[in-house]
Amino acid sequence: MGSLMANNSSDTTQLLERAKAGDAAAVNELFTRHRERLHRMVEMRLDRRLQARVDASDVIQDAYLDVARRLEEYLREPRLPLFLWLRLVVGERLLKVHRRHLGTQMRDASLEVSLYRGALPMASSVALAAQLLGKHSSPSHATVRAERMLRLQEAVNSLDPMDREVLSLRHFEELTLAETAQVLEIQEAAAAKRYIRALKRLKELLAAMPGGLEGI
Repeated sequence: MGSLMANNSSDTTQLLERAKAGDAAAVNELFTRHRERLHRMVEMRLDRRLQARVDASDVIQDAYLDVARRLEEYLREPRLPLFLWLRLVVGERLLKVHRRHLGTQMRDASLEVSLYRGALPMASSVALAAQLLGKHSSPSHATVRAERMLRLQEAVNSLDPMDREVLSLRHFEELTLAETAQVLEIQEAAAAKRYIRALKRLKELLAAMPGGLEGI
């Protein structure tokens, strides 16, 4: 279990040891402690066209079954901290949901950032704009809010795809710098620079728009 300890905290390693011994409660606890962060990730990356048909909680529940089935695979070769492995499994489940519901309507694969062995759906500009508006704008008249939403979405769409991804990972999924670097397979220093640059670029884009947008 030394390699597990190298990637995970001591309490997570203990739970993994219990799970390896067949303790189903330990598997549930491992997933439950990360459920909120995983749910936030699904909400950011669920295609907007599916919001009325697919609930993020259902994606998480299906992903839990995937985790329970594949945990032995992780225990044999834990190349990632547990949370990032869970995030990958949940992301793969979300991608299957997209394929099942959207098929050929899915966005071009080149627009997705490759993570590890596959590609997870990118956070949409609509989701990022909605998160920015929610975090930095108090409720206002519906028309004003809609105008701000459009300006934000336009600004987000103007960002480099990797910069959008960094904003999603750091600002909204609230991954640590180390986690972000691992997800993007770059050095921590490079991840930090990208995040600062992305925030600066977003502020510049918003400031240049008619009416601007305060508080970002």
